[in-house]
Amino acid sequence: MADTTHADVKKLSFERAIEELESIVKRLEDGKVPLEESVAIYERGESLKRRCEDLLRQAEARVDKITTDASGQAAGTEPLDVQ
Repeated sequence: MADTTHADVKKLSFERAIEELESIVKRLEDGKVPLEESVAIYERGESLKRRCEDLLRQAEARVDKITTDASGQAAGTEPLDVQ
């Protein structure tokens, strides 16, 4: 099941992953979740957090790649192919 869950997280958009992560945090903060379930949703939360961090890194890399001209001056930007 953990492999299926991890694969599921890898397919989520940033928005969906962060939404689910926020829901998990709220449930854990409320303190009304049984211990066994708390551990399971905490683990899913960790996977969601990693997914969000990966997507943010990819977006940042695409935004940050600046092209330069022959003299070394900034000439514009271009997407960075991170895949």
